[in-house]
Amino acid sequence: MSSRPTVAIIGAGFSGLLTALHLLADPEGPQVRLVEKAGAFARGTAYSTGNARHILNVRVANMSAFPADPQHFQHWLDRRPGWQARAGFVTRGCYGDYLQDMLWQAAESPAAAGRLLLEADEVTDLRREGAGWRLTLAMGREFSADAVVLALGVTPPALPTGATEDLEACSRYIADPWGASSTLPEGDGPVLLLGSGLTMIDVALSLEEQGRRMVAISRRGLSPMPHAEGDVTPVTAEYAGSPAKVLRQAQRRRADGDWRQVIDGMRPHVAGLWRQWGPADRRRFLRHLRPWWEAGRHRMAPSVARGIDQMIARGQLTIHAGRTIAIDPGFEQVHVTWRAKGEKLTRRRAFDALINCTGPGADLQRSGSPLILSLLAQGVIRPDPCQVGIDVDSEGRVLDLTDLPLDHLRVVGALSRAARWEITSVPDIRVQAAATAYSLIAALREPAPAPAIDPAFRVSPVTARLH
Repeated sequence: MSSRPTVAIIGAGFSGLLTALHLLADPEGPQVRLVEKAGAFARGTAYSTGNARHILNVRVANMSAFPADPQHFQHWLDRRPGWQARAGFVTRGCYGDYLQDMLWQAAESPAAAGRLLLEADEVTDLRREGAGWRLTLAMGREFSADAVVLALGVTPPALPTGATEDLEACSRYIADPWGASSTLPEGDGPVLLLGSGLTMIDVALSLEEQGRRMVAISRRGLSPMPHAEGDVTPVTAEYAGSPAKVLRQAQRRRADGDWRQVIDGMRPHVAGLWRQWGPADRRRFLRHLRPWWEAGRHRMAPSVARGIDQMIARGQLTIHAGRTIAIDPGFEQVHVTWRAKGEKLTRRRAFDALINCTGPGADLQRSGSPLILSLLAQGVIRPDPCQVGIDVDSEGRVLDLTDLPLDHLRVVGALSRAARWEITSVPDIRVQAAATAYSLIAALREPAPAPAIDPAFRVSPVTARLH
């Protein structure tokens, strides 16, 4: 039997896979049990698509999985002539192939022999067991781990404003946009896309092939900006102060250069600014500036932008700024009442289907994950004050009821946004995954303190909002 400690990583998308690879890279590192409920390891939702029109929104040059080896992905592509990048971008399916290839190479390497176990199952419960943890799987099996990494990806989008619980049971409401093209009911009427970010772009590209007419509605009607045709040089500067002050500082820099240069120059400061802001400033950013930041930060490949512009020009896609007031599901259509931005009167229109493209939800109670709900009920995790993820410290360690960090329970990826905000793209997650692995290896050399968990503790939606 191995004397190595065991780290369980729950979720084998990009963040979970990269954390596992860094743990395995240390010859003296722990045994790793990588648990994934989906059918395929190492792809996650983002890289499971087989649609050739779903293009990465980051250039190949910045998509290496390893910060210390920036050419790693490019070299992988060079060995596969069939995957030549177009204007510096490749499909997300291609990137999924890259991630899976790294997993299989790691599994076959001498360093990982006897140390990597793949579990094709869902973790439904996680309980404290002495200094470690006991995991329960959906198929009924259990196993123990000395440390756990939650790499659960994004939570489902929230129910649209104006909708009732009845909408979730309606076959014409598609809550999972990634499967929209295969689950869309037949018809020749328009389809409503709620949200106008990158998720909407992907759905629109998929439905264009079916000839569907689409209407997109979001609060500000902002769609992602395009990348420049070539590389841009970031405008470096210092940023400090409230969200409003930071915005004014960015606007002054914008006067001297391309807005892409300003945003790229701001990126290294985002985590520091987020940590500097208190809950009130964070909420102001989320309410007023987040849509503008995301439209400029999370961009489209130039070829994708041209395709979307063509859809808009011929009337196949229309984007409105506004908000839904009421949504009435029906057997044949969904009737939506909405108000355009700046107008007092409402409009009502029938759609063949409504696809929720608003992005990850923020309410952990509505995550639909048995594991998250169990951890909330136990008091092991809690929502952060701004409701953007799990409450963690700057290293991704879960904070217990006394605000002390749990060294042996970490969060990587989107659910750790509370610590740094910008943690949804490869360039950010790859750094976090490496840091988490190295920190965890060090922590496993020390005994784990017992967390302050009250067995009778229960989190209600009200408690979560008041935290």
